[in-house]
Amino acid sequence: MAVTVEITSRSVLRPPPASASGGGRKSPLTAFDRAAMDSYIPALFAWNPPAPDNADMVHGLLAAVAKYPHLAGRLGVDDRGRKCFHLNDAGVLVVMATADADLADALAQDLPAHISELYPKADKERADEPLFQAQLTRYRCGGLVIGTVSQHHVADGQSMSFFYTAWATAVRTASATVLSSPFTDRAAIAVPRSPPVAKFDHENIEFRGEHSRSHSYAVLPLDRIKNLVVHFTEEFIADLKARVGGRCSTFQCLLAHAWKKVTAARDLAPEEFTRIRVSVNCRSRAQPPVPLEYFGNMVLCAYPRMQAWELLSSSYATVVGTIRDAVARVDAEYIQSFVDFVELAERAGEELAPTAADPGTAFCPDMEADSWLGFRFHDLDFGHGPPCAFLPPDLPIEGIMILVPSCEAKGGVDLFMALDDEHVDAFKQICYSMD
Repeated sequence: MAVTVEITSRSVLRPPPASASGGGRKSPLTAFDRAAMDSYIPALFAWNPPAPDNADMVHGLLAAVAKYPHLAGRLGVDDRGRKCFHLNDAGVLVVMATADADLADALAQDLPAHISELYPKADKERADEPLFQAQLTRYRCGGLVIGTVSQHHVADGQSMSFFYTAWATAVRTASATVLSSPFTDRAAIAVPRSPPVAKFDHENIEFRGEHSRSHSYAVLPLDRIKNLVVHFTEEFIADLKARVGGRCSTFQCLLAHAWKKVTAARDLAPEEFTRIRVSVNCRSRAQPPVPLEYFGNMVLCAYPRMQAWELLSSSYATVVGTIRDAVARVDAEYIQSFVDFVELAERAGEELAPTAADPGTAFCPDMEADSWLGFRFHDLDFGHGPPCAFLPPDLPIEGIMILVPSCEAKGGVDLFMALDDEHVDAFKQICYSMD
C-alpha cells in the first residue's frame, strides 16, 4: 500500500536574538564556495521509536543554527555586485509532516516510492530562500525521518556533518551551552598570493571553460536513470583490501572495485578512456592548513583516468595506485593555484560557472564519487541512539556514487549510485565479484 505523507506546518524560524551571531554583516563567497554547485543537497536520516518530540528537535535546531550563522542567512550581492552571504539571521525553514505507515514497513517496502516527499523542495531562484531547510516526518509508530536540504554554496559535506552533530548534541543535552563554535572566518582561508599566479587549467577543470569535459556529456530521460543501493560487508571490504595489499583506505579500495564493475557493465570500447571525478578534502592539504572545524567549502576534485581495457585487466593494486596518484596531485601548490585563478578571474570581471551537472546528465563513460565515510553519523544521537538508517536521496545524474557508513552493520559500507537502466542488470550480476 502506498504511504501518504501529509504536511502539517511550514515555518521559517529564527535563532533566539540573544544567541544569534550573524549580526547583519556580509560575507564573501570563497573560491571553494564558487566552485561548489549552486543547488541544494538532500540528506535523510531515520530513527525507530522512541524518538525525540518535535518541540525538542526544533529547540535544538535553533540553538545549533545560532552557532552557524551562514545557515540562518541568505544569499545576496555585495556592493560590487558579487554573490555573497548576508548573515542576517533570517532563519531556517522547518516543515512538519506525518506518514500513515509504520517506519519499519516503509523502510522495508514503500520508502523508495515516497522518498522525495521526505525533504523540502528548495527553490534556488527565489531571492529569500532559506539556505537550510528541515522536514520532520513522524510515522504512525512514532518513528522519525529527518530530511534536510542545504545550499551547497554554504558548506561541504564534512561541514554539514559537524552541524548535524551539534544539532543532535543540543537536543540530547537540552542545552546550547555545550556547543562549541565552528571556525567561520571565510576571509582567513583561500587567500591569494601577491601577485596571484595560476599554474593549472582551472578554467576547464573546476569551471565550465570552452574545453571543459562537462560539455561532452549526454542527457538521458530521468526515468532511465535508476538509483541503486549496494551493501558491502566488513568481511567483503577486508577481502578486497587483502587483494590490494599494502596500505589502502576503505574508500580507495571500494572506489577501485566500483570503477571496474561499472565499466564492465557499461561494456565500453577497450580503447575508450574513463575517469572518475573524486572529491578531495583540502583542509589538511592547504598551506597553511585550514582548521578541521572550518564551516564552509574546502573541496576540489581529482581525476584518475584509464582506458577501459587497462582498467579491467589491471590488478586492484594498480587501480588503487592510479586513484592515489591523482588525489596526491591535489596538493598545496595546486590548491594555491586554484585560489589565485579565481582571484584573477574576479579582478577581470569574468563569470565562473562550476562544472556541476544538471539532472539527466549521463557521465558515461565517466563517474563521480563522493566519500561520506568520515562523517560522524554514529554521533547523531538525539537522545535515543544513532539513526537506524541513512536514506538514499534521489540521484538524478547517471554515474554518481556516494559511499556512506552502514547504519545496519558495523564496519559495513553502503554505496548509493545512479546508473543508466540499460546497465543495471549487468552491474547487479557482477557487483560482488572480485574476478
